[in-house]
Amino acid sequence: MYNSLKTIFITTACALIFPSTLLADYSIVTPDTQKNITDSTGVKKPRISPQINITDILTPKPPTDKENPEVYFSADEVENNQELSIITANGNVEIIRDNLTVKADKVIYNQKEDTLSAVGNVIILESTGNVVFTDYAELSDKMTKADMKNIRIILADKTRISADTFRRGNKDKKIMTNAIYTPCDACEDSSPLWRIKARKVEHNAEDQDMHYQNATLELKGIPVFYTPFLSHPDPTVKRRSGFLFPRISSNKYLGGAIQGQYFWAISDQEDILFNPIISSDKGIIYSGGYNKYFTKGHVSGTGSFLRDPDTHKDRGNIFAYGRYEINDYWVADTDINYASDSAYLKDLSLPQKDDSWLTSRARLQGFDNRNYASLEAYYYKIISYNLRNTDAPIVFPLFSYDNISSPNKYGLYNQNTLSMASITHKEGDDSSQRISLINSWNLPYTSSFGAKYKFVASLKSDLYYVNDYIYNRKAPAYDGVVGRIFPQAGIEWRMPFIRTAENSHQIIEPIIVAALSPNQSNKIDEIPNEDSQDVELNDTNILNLNRYSGYDRNDVGSRISYGLNWSSYGKKWGRTSVLLAQSYEFEKDESFADADGQKGSFTDYVGRVYASPNEYFDLNYRFKIDKNDYKITYSELSSSIGPKILNLYLSYTFFQANNTSTFRRKEREELYTSIRALLTRNWSVSLYNRQDMTQGGAALEKGAFITYEDECTKIIFNIEKDNSNDPNYEDSFEFGATFFLKTLGGIGTN
Repeated sequence: MYNSLKTIFITTACALIFPSTLLADYSIVTPDTQKNITDSTGVKKPRISPQINITDILTPKPPTDKENPEVYFSADEVENNQELSIITANGNVEIIRDNLTVKADKVIYNQKEDTLSAVGNVIILESTGNVVFTDYAELSDKMTKADMKNIRIILADKTRISADTFRRGNKDKKIMTNAIYTPCDACEDSSPLWRIKARKVEHNAEDQDMHYQNATLELKGIPVFYTPFLSHPDPTVKRRSGFLFPRISSNKYLGGAIQGQYFWAISDQEDILFNPIISSDKGIIYSGGYNKYFTKGHVSGTGSFLRDPDTHKDRGNIFAYGRYEINDYWVADTDINYASDSAYLKDLSLPQKDDSWLTSRARLQGFDNRNYASLEAYYYKIISYNLRNTDAPIVFPLFSYDNISSPNKYGLYNQNTLSMASITHKEGDDSSQRISLINSWNLPYTSSFGAKYKFVASLKSDLYYVNDYIYNRKAPAYDGVVGRIFPQAGIEWRMPFIRTAENSHQIIEPIIVAALSPNQSNKIDEIPNEDSQDVELNDTNILNLNRYSGYDRNDVGSRISYGLNWSSYGKKWGRTSVLLAQSYEFEKDESFADADGQKGSFTDYVGRVYASPNEYFDLNYRFKIDKNDYKITYSELSSSIGPKILNLYLSYTFFQANNTSTFRRKEREELYTSIRALLTRNWSVSLYNRQDMTQGGAALEKGAFITYEDECTKIIFNIEKDNSNDPNYEDSFEFGATFFLKTLGGIGTN
């Protein structure tokens, strides 16, 4: 219950602190100064001369400008009774000091008893936006004690606090009776959605604790939870050890489960969270988290562990991240994601349960002007049922160094890249070590009539040591050293034409890219392909000199790629763009086009369309069209349609089957549909469905969310079904409910 009522009266301190500061340094009206304001009406905040100051009475410290900020005062009428030593200000009394403003109908200061009373429509405003209302406030005993009646507080975030009485006692102890707290809006004569009532609230400023007696949580005026005593840190405490709300869950693997949570604040920079799960079917699952912040970095992590009582196997996971800035040039970081088996995350409904694999990485990076270096290591854990037979590699070390020179007077600059990698497969004995060096020279140029050129020449050198590599099962495994040298030259030409209309700007830009390189062998029977398996020709790479994403395959052969890019920009809103491109291959070998299933010298047409004419419509469409029969062989569409009150999201993906000798892929066609409707101001419903559109396909996943949300409450009900290929999760449903109260926290079930 550490956070259960942490901010129940978050500005209690604000309302309680003001008595000690409200009139410190305020000027006392004397016969000499009275003539400046007596018989005056409508005076607006004159500065009062500090000849006799309340600070002189309350504290022996000599006033200074820093400790005693200027005080401004205004009232319709001021009276000074010298016989009784009572000063009375009437009508629109306003006192401003530093960050506090006090307004009242009447203010009375008794100099003999040292009491100050504010009566009638008393309002205290803070610069933070908090406002305190009360009918009566009295300060006494050198302003160390105070009493108020019928106080009401509105915080900057619109939460509300009220109490019948307020009293400030010794050692800065504040007490409220019959107090009510709610962050909800409430109409007159109606109860808010929820509120908390307490018969008595005590705030011990010295210990920074708040104590409650007879506290009750009400929903629409109906009591639903009661506790006779409750204690928690006051709002000035940013973090402290204590219990958090428990979590309740239920699923096929664990049965019924409850997760308790205890937060241990070791220091301001370090904490531990203990949150073990007690389940009906699997016993105790040990779980927790750790965070620590350093001057130059931080580490954080979560993990869990259980010993399955049925299989007697140890299962667990760890998610951890760390970063440390060694100096101004070097940064080290690590990201660890591991699960003992592919089903563990799904069984416990943990983060990343729907990922295909988990990636763990350790990295050291260096930055220095135009130089960049990195040393990395990668480890992969396959958790997808569809990829259960995939042999994930271990990559270490992966080293990269990149240097870009300063351009000379002609704009020419050179770029040098050095890359080294060692890859070992966890299953089998096959491994490879690679070192690659790329030297390139680049010359950008813009002609006097606006044409943009870029000349590039590069030389790539590779050296591999390969162990037990099998390219074709009919051939023996290859072991040994293999090298290759790949030169390439290219030129890029762009010519933007701009047209300005009354309400838009349009740009038409023809693009031509020519690449010249030998049609040499990639030595695919000797060099394994570890980093260049993405061979899909699309709008993102067709105009690149090297269309592969990695080093293991070279984009051999000469070609010319050409395209047309058209864009339109509205002066007030809206943007539309279209790209259409194609390549012509001069030779055919084992190049990119062959792996992509291309036939002939001309490639298929690729392009994209982006349209966002207004805030209610957004579309992004990427496609590939067969050059012979103009059939679409690849489509990827995403679109958002409609305002927030009724919004439709569509996502469509289509890949044509590819059965070439170098790349095999089944046909894939999926449609994802999501619709969100705002039924009322507070209620909304969301539905989604992911459908396999191939022959005999069915729904892959579907679900629904019903949400209620207002200024103080959020409630979510959800039901989801995942038609996984994994027989252990076939036709499994997931139900959930989350109940969240602003400032108090929430509780959820699955």
